[in-house]
Amino acid sequence: MSTVYLSYNHILAPLGFTTDEVVKKIASGKTGLKVVENEPGFQETFCGALIDQEKLASKFNRLNSHKAHTRLEQMMISSLNELIEASSIPLDARVGLIISTTKGNIDVLESTQTFDKNRAYLSALGNEIRRFFNFENEAIVVSNACVSGVLSVAIAKRYINHGIYDHVFIVSGDIVSAFTWSGFHSFQALSQAPCKPYDAHRVGINIGEAAASILVTRSSNHLSDDAVEILGEGSCNDANHISGPSRTGEGLFRSMQAAFKEAQINSNAIDYVSAHGTATPFNDEMEAIAFNRIGLAQVPLNSLKGYFGHTLGASGLVETIIGMQSLKNQTLYKSLGFESLGVSKPLNVIGETIKKPLQIFLKTASGFGGCNTAVIFKKVK
Repeated sequence: MSTVYLSYNHILAPLGFTTDEVVKKIASGKTGLKVVENEPGFQETFCGALIDQEKLASKFNRLNSHKAHTRLEQMMISSLNELIEASSIPLDARVGLIISTTKGNIDVLESTQTFDKNRAYLSALGNEIRRFFNFENEAIVVSNACVSGVLSVAIAKRYINHGIYDHVFIVSGDIVSAFTWSGFHSFQALSQAPCKPYDAHRVGINIGEAAASILVTRSSNHLSDDAVEILGEGSCNDANHISGPSRTGEGLFRSMQAAFKEAQINSNAIDYVSAHGTATPFNDEMEAIAFNRIGLAQVPLNSLKGYFGHTLGASGLVETIIGMQSLKNQTLYKSLGFESLGVSKPLNVIGETIKKPLQIFLKTASGFGGCNTAVIFKKVK
């Protein structure tokens, strides 16, 4: 089994349109969340993180596309273009493309849209991205609820280890549409104020939108300064409930077990955990139980949802990239919104941004339908 790396990456989010810009905002404690009022298509005021449409259009128009693209496609193409240019890898038959999303172009089904309704199919989204850049291979679409972003990294690693590809480009993204908003609203899961993961006074999630892209490669040549090695990964579906996580954390626990086994390390080697942390009572409690079962109660941990909101299929990849930046900058970033512990098991939630030697981090994600994924990364440079 060959060594596989994560290298060049890019984030496009309300906090900024580059990874560096986003990380600087996080380091200064700024959030992309704000109260959204009188937004067409939404019945009520809500707290979320939306990308500025004028700024996005300005960035996308520089690519001189001769075809109309949906808002999500503009986000994904803009992010992936930065990555392809930075890596200078020819898009030949040894290069794969993975699209990570939960709902894709679901907004084209709304009455105000002018796009063909068939654009809502995830395969259509994959084809649009592939054709724009002229990838030789068909796009692989990963749509597995909120683990999609980090699961895509695990899948890319497996393709490379099986000799199918030498490099895989991943681009992930989701938007805040009337459909996604109404779904979370029906669960009574939305918070009207900035979310507070793991906090005693948390009241629910904020939804956000973002696109992110990353290069997964077997080549150790010309890696980015924040490159990491994938040590191990694991996924498990606990099939507990269509929307509620396992009360015992079984699926997440088994995912982490599998990742540790492949990495041939134990929990004592982990310097930092980038957790899912949606700020809902059941998710946060489930994670606390699973982390304690695996021996991570004292390891510094954060949720980044206080900066981005929950960006659904993009969240796992966005948060993985921030984890890479944590290792590069030797910095633990504050879990924004956290003040006092509100789960039944101990957690070492990061209360302030601090400098600290970091070598290995664990990224976890959990989602609807009982899906769970865990991936362990090690600093290269």
